[in-house]
Amino acid sequence: MNWRKITFVVVALIVLLGGSALLSKLFISMKPETGTRPEADVKRYVAAQPVAYSDITSEVTAQGRVISGNEVALIAEAAGKIEAGQVSLKKGASFRKGAHLATIYKDEVELELKSKKSVFLNSLTNILPDLRIDFPDSYEVFLKFFNEIDLNEKLPELPDYENEKLKVFLASQGILNEYYNIRQNEKKLERHSMYAPFDGTFTQVNYEVGAFVNTGGQIASMIRTDLLELEVPVENEFSKWIKLGHRVKVQKVGADNLYGTVVRKAAFVDQNTQSRSIFVKVDAKAGTEMLAGEYLSVEFPGYPIPNAMEIPRSAVFNTNTVFTVVDGYLQKAQINIIKVNTSTLIFDGLEEGTYVVTEALINVKERTPVEILDPQANNNTQNQKQHDEKGS
Repeated sequence: MNWRKITFVVVALIVLLGGSALLSKLFISMKPETGTRPEADVKRYVAAQPVAYSDITSEVTAQGRVISGNEVALIAEAAGKIEAGQVSLKKGASFRKGAHLATIYKDEVELELKSKKSVFLNSLTNILPDLRIDFPDSYEVFLKFFNEIDLNEKLPELPDYENEKLKVFLASQGILNEYYNIRQNEKKLERHSMYAPFDGTFTQVNYEVGAFVNTGGQIASMIRTDLLELEVPVENEFSKWIKLGHRVKVQKVGADNLYGTVVRKAAFVDQNTQSRSIFVKVDAKAGTEMLAGEYLSVEFPGYPIPNAMEIPRSAVFNTNTVFTVVDGYLQKAQINIIKVNTSTLIFDGLEEGTYVVTEALINVKERTPVEILDPQANNNTQNQKQHDEKGS
């Protein structure tokens, strides 16, 4: 009895397992096959144009720095304490031509000068009676000179003494020596007061009011602000095309274009940059301010480059490498760069008729199959797209 039950259970399990296996196989056979789809060939279009050389007129564009027409050091010609003038002795302070900038303490010099003038007046008083007797023609002239002398003013011009006897008389009485000694002291007194030689501003101040300065000490540096120029470093190779008197265009950010004239060319080349400085005087224009130290873009007249071609700078990589299209595939080629502009460059070195890619390509390599984009067809597509967008 037990064997029958065991046999029955075993047979039932075998049948059940076999049926499950058959059903699984059946279901698997009914499942549709999901094979990998073949990759579709992606056609890449590139902008390219055939190499065709011609004579190109290329402008020279460079950055120039605004400089002052005059840069002067304010040097002390006397020693003493610095006293205030009409202008604040501070960096950035502006002044007009003729303004009193500062004074070096001068009270002692003034008193000494007045003392010498007093002695001189006494000497003149002593010779006037002799002049009346011995030189009556010169008496009235010297009397007038005596009366014009003011202790607080400069000495008037000494009357002429062409007469030899009068000359000897004046020299023997010490009149000539005293007169020119006073004039010398007047010049020394002038050195204690400093006045602006032009409209300008202080760019650096080394000694402020109240400081003591020695003779020869540099009190400050100043620049002229009503006469500005542009110093433009230009590669020596291109500077030969720039001539004195050439009119140039000057561009300032946020302002209308300015214009100027080439006034000087440096007769030497900077050994570090191998550039030559060109100096441009900019025409004044109301409402446009130029400040010394700022940089402006300058465009000089064009010069001829024979047998060359111009393409966008973005089409060039690895300094001088471009992609060309040969038999429908990309191929690298080296070019000879003649001149680099802001957004383009001028080159030669490729055979005419070769198609050179004129756009930047990303994530591509040689032997990539490409098709040259028809510029006219591309323009038509863009125009149609814009028309459809307006219609919608």
